[in-house]
Amino acid sequence: MNAPQPALSHQWVHIRYQESSAFTETYGFSGSQGVVNLEGLLISPPAASRDVVFLMMHPSSTLQLLPLPPALAAAGYPVLCMGSRYAKNDTALIMEKVVLDVGACVRHAREALGFSRVVLMGWSGGGSLALFYQSQAERPSIQRTPAGDVADLGAARLLPADAVVLEAAHRSRAHCLRDWIDPSVLDEDNPDRRNPEFDLYAPGLPVRPPYPADWLAAYRAAQLARVRRITARVQDTLDTLRRRGGAELERGFVTHRTLADPRFLDGSIDPNGRVIGRCYLGVPETVNSGPVGMARFSTLRSWLSQWSIDDSRANGEACARGISVPLLAIEHGADDAVPQPDIGLMFNACASTDKAMQVVAGANHYFQGQPGPLQQSVALITAWMRQRGF
Repeated sequence: MNAPQPALSHQWVHIRYQESSAFTETYGFSGSQGVVNLEGLLISPPAASRDVVFLMMHPSSTLQLLPLPPALAAAGYPVLCMGSRYAKNDTALIMEKVVLDVGACVRHAREALGFSRVVLMGWSGGGSLALFYQSQAERPSIQRTPAGDVADLGAARLLPADAVVLEAAHRSRAHCLRDWIDPSVLDEDNPDRRNPEFDLYAPGLPVRPPYPADWLAAYRAAQLARVRRITARVQDTLDTLRRRGGAELERGFVTHRTLADPRFLDGSIDPNGRVIGRCYLGVPETVNSGPVGMARFSTLRSWLSQWSIDDSRANGEACARGISVPLLAIEHGADDAVPQPDIGLMFNACASTDKAMQVVAGANHYFQGQPGPLQQSVALITAWMRQRGF
C-alpha cells in the first residue's frame, strides 16, 4: 500500500508594478490606472528549498489548474504559476507587454520570494513567450511594438532565466492562426460569403482526406492571404486614426471562422497520435465559429503584436536562435493542438550548446485522462534538472 503524499502548499502571489499607458486596455478598478497587477499561485512541496523554481506563464490563460504544476511540485520542485495582465482575455494583448509581465515575475521570484534560480516552463502558448522573453533578456533589441508604441525592453532590465523547458509548445500564436484560419471567408463583415473550394466543413467540398497536395498548397496560400488582408485593413485603420489626431486611439473588431486546419481532419498531415475529427477545444467545425476561437476578438494593436504572421515578434523558432541557457523540449506524441513539427523546429533553432528533446508517446495536449504520460513527463523533466544540478 502506497503511503499518503504530504500536502502541497498553495500561496497566492500578487505582483504590482508601475507602467504608463496612453489608454486603459484591461478592465481594472479605481486606482489601478498606471499600474500593472499580476496574480498567481506558488505551489510548493513540504519543506521546499529556495534553490530553484519553475515559472509558468501563458499570454492569455492561467495555468495552476493544469495537471503538470502540482505534479512537478509533488516531485520536489516549487512551481510559480502567474497570469499575465491579460489573463482570460486576450482581446487587447500586446506580446511585448507580456514580456514585461514575465520580467516582473522573474524579478519577484528572485528578490521577493528568495529563489536563487528560475526555470521558465513554457507550456503551449507559453513556450514561444518563454523564448521571446529569454532572447530579449539576454540581448534586448525591441524598443517599440509592431504598431509603433513605446515598449523599451532594454530599459526594463529583464533578468535572464537560468534554463527553459518547452512542453507541448507551438511556435507562436501567429503561426497557429495562419494554419488554422478559415480561408473560405470572402468578406470579413459577412462570414456567410465563402469560397466553396475552401469551405472545409461543407458537405459539397470537392476533396476528401487525404487531401491532394496541390489543393492543400492552394488552401495554405489562401489562409496566408486572408491573414494579410486583415493585417492590411488593421494598418489602414490605425493610419486613419492617427491622421485624424483626435482622442480615438484604438478599435476592436471580430474575426470570424478561425479554426479550419485540414490537419484536424486528415491524419496524414503532420502525422502523430492525435484523434482525427477532434481538437483540443472539441469538434473543429464547432470551434471554427465559436466564442473561444483563435483571434475571435481583437484590437488593432493586438492583431499586429499577437496575430499577424508578418509583424509579431513572439516567434518561438526565431527567438530560440537568441538564447544560450540550457533547453529541454518535450513533444506530446498525440498532441491535438500543437502541430507535430513545432517543438522540433524550435529545438533545432535553439542556439544553446546544452539542449535536449524528448517525446512523450501518446500524450495529448492537456494530459487529459492520462496519468501515465503525465508522470513520464515529470520524470523526464526532473531527471534533466538533476543532471544539471538544479
